[in-house]
Amino acid sequence: MTSKAFVVSPRDYPRPLNVVGEHITVLASGAATGGYEVFLQEGPEGSGPVPHSHPWDESFFVTRGEVNFSIDGADQTAPAGTLVHLPAGTMHAFHFRQGGGAMISMTSRDGASRMFTELDREIAPDQPDLGKLLAIARQHGLTVAEPA
Repeated sequence: MTSKAFVVSPRDYPRPLNVVGEHITVLASGAATGGYEVFLQEGPEGSGPVPHSHPWDESFFVTRGEVNFSIDGADQTAPAGTLVHLPAGTMHAFHFRQGGGAMISMTSRDGASRMFTELDREIAPDQPDLGKLLAIARQHGLTVAEPA
């Protein structure tokens, strides 16, 4: 597939997807780029995914606030200006700290945008059906850590 040059300005942003309280704006889907994906992720304090891994690399650049990352069980706080890179298969989680925050994320291949779109469509953000959420995540290649 050959991708075409494009520009996405704020007035062109699609509606943010609501993935269990975190707002994810797809800035560049794999269909548009021919491979990788780029997202704007914004969340209130405490929002973020449970520990999980997936078959794509993922990088995050924190643009506002602070984000707690757990990477293979080690915790680290990432203030604005921090880049976090996670190779495919890395078990990780993150949560926005006090006051919430924002970050740009990028994946190494197509797929996350379809998963986020399905989660937005199928899972109520205020009272999520965890069984259904986990089933959708697994269909898209995620492995979710078993609770300790």
